[in-house]
Amino acid sequence: MSYETFIAGRYLRSGRAFLSVSTWITMVGVSLGVAVVCFVMSLHNGFEAEIRSRLLGTTSHVTIFPFRGEFIEDYRQLVQQLESIDGVVAASPFIYYKAAISSASAGDGIILRGVDLEAEKRTSNLANDLKVGECSFEPIVLDDDTIPGMIIGSNLAERLGVFLGEPVVLYSIRGEDLQKRTRPRVAKFHISGIIETGMYEFDAQMAYIALVDAQKLFKTGDAVTAAHLKLVDIYEAKHMAPIIDSLLGYRYDVVPWNILHKNLFSWIAIEKKILFLGFSLIVVVAAFSIISTLVMLTMEKRSDIGILKTIGLTPSSVRKIFVFNGLTIAVIGVLAGWGLALLAAWVQNSYQIVSLPPDIYFISYLPIETRLVDFVAAGSAAVVICYLAALYPATQAARMSVIEIVRQ
Repeated sequence: MSYETFIAGRYLRSGRAFLSVSTWITMVGVSLGVAVVCFVMSLHNGFEAEIRSRLLGTTSHVTIFPFRGEFIEDYRQLVQQLESIDGVVAASPFIYYKAAISSASAGDGIILRGVDLEAEKRTSNLANDLKVGECSFEPIVLDDDTIPGMIIGSNLAERLGVFLGEPVVLYSIRGEDLQKRTRPRVAKFHISGIIETGMYEFDAQMAYIALVDAQKLFKTGDAVTAAHLKLVDIYEAKHMAPIIDSLLGYRYDVVPWNILHKNLFSWIAIEKKILFLGFSLIVVVAAFSIISTLVMLTMEKRSDIGILKTIGLTPSSVRKIFVFNGLTIAVIGVLAGWGLALLAAWVQNSYQIVSLPPDIYFISYLPIETRLVDFVAAGSAAVVICYLAALYPATQAARMSVIEIVRQ
């Protein structure tokens, strides 16, 4: 331990009551600033991870759209070709259109997805998201009529006032000439399962039926509107997309998840940066407390500084003593802030204290995901700010004249 460090430690531990209180207040300010920054960054990490997990659980990692035209007719061959590619876990075709739905008590517009159920189970979280009922489209006999099954979101089921086994009717005008006196095509289904993805947008609008039933309802023939696939590593989607595109002969529009949902994730990333800068101002405010604390310490130790300089202490050593005091306050504040942030993250994840309106924020509560890089960034920024704040009072202390101190 150098003598500058030893003296700085003595100054930091000793002093009058007011000086001690001001030092503690400064440490608390730094720790709260670091804790808020770390917690907000962790909140955004958890929010982004949760949104990504739930989105990709429904839309999968890479989606294949027809490059020209409205349909993919050779979808069976396409699926086989996709599943033969290294890094692809599974692929499934689907039909995706808007339709109208009605029950005995209500009606609404929905997003209808026709899927090959077994293939869909391998590429999405449909089976895992099942809340009640069965993940099946098996028909049942209802009122002397055999009707196939449908899986719908929990919020949609609540809005329609339906439960398992109850009938609903789908209406579609896709493919009809609206200038003529045409009627919508009608198909009757029963509720075989209710899913809950945790995302209000899906749970309030999404419904699934068998692929063959969707082809009949929307008059697509033996064709689908798209196919999606699941990768071994979701973060390889960006690099895999051009490879898949080339292997398919550039005949399709291959869109990875980060492009398909680019607006959403770009907004989250920008908001995270803005909030990091905004909440870092709390640390800047705490840095002003360091300036005042060290200025008071300098005034308190004027006679000591004079004596130290008389026995040969250089201005550089005096500066180091006060800078070390500022950095000590910063380090203690950073460590305490990290602890507070980790504690707050654990409480939120365990008890979900802070909730969100799901119809606005997609999810019902704020998930927290701590990352080392965010904690290091916040801690480093706090230490640098506190170091810069300590330079002014440290420089003033180093410039003190021994003659002026003795005269006073």
